[in-house]
Amino acid sequence: MKAKVMDAMQRFSKAMFIPILILPIAGILIALGNVFTNQKLIESVPFLDNPFFTGFGTILSGSLVPILGNLGLIFCVGITLGLAKKEKATAAFTAVLSYLVFVNAMNKFMQLRGLLVDGKALAGGGSGQTLVLGVQVLDMGVFLGIILGLVTVYIHNKFIDTEFKGAMQIYGGSRFVFIVLIPTVILLSVSLTYIWPFVQDGINALGTLIHRSGNFGLFLYGALERLLIPTGLHHLVYTPFLYTSLGGTAEIGGHIYQGARNIYYAELANPTSHLLDKSVIWDARGISKMFGLLGACLAMYHTAKPENKAKAKAILIPAAVTSLIAGVTEPIEFSFMFVAPLLFVVHAGLSGLSMVVLNLLNVRAIGPNGMIDFLLYNLPLGIGRTRWPLYILTGLVFFAIYYAVFRFLIVKFNFKTIGREDEGQETKLYSKKEYNEKKGSAKKQAGAAVEDGGIASVIVNALGGPSNIDTVTNCYTRLRLTLENPELVDEGVLKNVTGASGVIKKDHNVHVVYGLQVTSVRKAVDQYLGRNNEE
Repeated sequence: MKAKVMDAMQRFSKAMFIPILILPIAGILIALGNVFTNQKLIESVPFLDNPFFTGFGTILSGSLVPILGNLGLIFCVGITLGLAKKEKATAAFTAVLSYLVFVNAMNKFMQLRGLLVDGKALAGGGSGQTLVLGVQVLDMGVFLGIILGLVTVYIHNKFIDTEFKGAMQIYGGSRFVFIVLIPTVILLSVSLTYIWPFVQDGINALGTLIHRSGNFGLFLYGALERLLIPTGLHHLVYTPFLYTSLGGTAEIGGHIYQGARNIYYAELANPTSHLLDKSVIWDARGISKMFGLLGACLAMYHTAKPENKAKAKAILIPAAVTSLIAGVTEPIEFSFMFVAPLLFVVHAGLSGLSMVVLNLLNVRAIGPNGMIDFLLYNLPLGIGRTRWPLYILTGLVFFAIYYAVFRFLIVKFNFKTIGREDEGQETKLYSKKEYNEKKGSAKKQAGAAVEDGGIASVIVNALGGPSNIDTVTNCYTRLRLTLENPELVDEGVLKNVTGASGVIKKDHNVHVVYGLQVTSVRKAVDQYLGRNNEE
């Protein structure tokens, strides 16, 4: 049972990442649109003061803001697409249909029962109701998309292979899925009309509890988000706070924005609304990404053995730059996560502490995906609302703290971080010739595969061969797989030949960390396996 639950959580986490990856792009473009319509910036840069730039900015931000108001639909489609075992495009299309059926069914039922509030109460907020695609229903936010996505994909996976004979043949497959889905979704809409108000009360109470726990709750949030990285479930920690009412609720012109990140995006699109303090949890993970781990890298370099410093520099500099610019931290974290778990625990604690410090300083700047995001998100809002200079100052302080703590612990406990490996241990990307000489004839097959089938064949063989691989997908930095027999995985080949930063095995789930190039790795593996249309 434990293995099944863990596997289900892993799959759900992977599916959640599909819509989550898109939302930061929308936020960045909203911020960019605000740059072209920011009156103070226009006064400082005269060439921006023309209809072309201001019109472009208005259209850009205005066309993307509706994404924030329709996250339920986006998550419904994304989760269905991610969890569908076959015919994913059909599953995603069915998800849209189920969402439309649900919204209109709930509206009609509430209308029949006299439960809809009038327009004045709806515009005033606090009624628990909202407009979804122009239809008045209970305000379920992202949870509506998550629930419908799970229901839709369950029915899709269960009935997509159903076929009939004779005249009924045309009602098989995806049509039968929709036939089953219609009454299910209608009954669900009726049930949730009565159930959801109690659920919403519970969610609000939890958000209040977290808010009242103050800095302690903020510390736990920041620490857990890092500690769960080895399991791949860290998305389940931050997603509810960033995109649901757990992270706070704000209202602009009768429209409700839920979640810390969505509130920030709404502020970018409406810079005079002053929403930033409406967040229950503030997303300030960028301190550890842009500053802290750079201090850790410098500590690892300075504590490396003299003869290994050049090698350590070659590994650490690209990883540090990636963390600073793009906010991708896993290559660094996996370099010490398993060889020195204490460093990872300290890193998680410092990450949580950085959020507490920013909260105490009333800093409302964010840098979720590195320095580029930091500039685009915060500069348009100005110093007054975000206090972004204090963010930079705090980051520099944590750079020094990370450096001092990591250096002390590495030396004190003689941790075998990059450049400090014992003789015979090496941390680098081997060439085929070096690797075969070191590991012997058993690994020559991998080297031959590089020549014959490309790196994808090496990855597949290191994972136990095509027959051992059930599913393949990826998130922002990891190749995520489910395998028949995880014991067949050759971690040495994956790390030393294919360039993986780390390998995590949990029951039948295996994560191989490749960093930003993971998308191309996944495509190559899919193509090699002939699974281009599969997960």
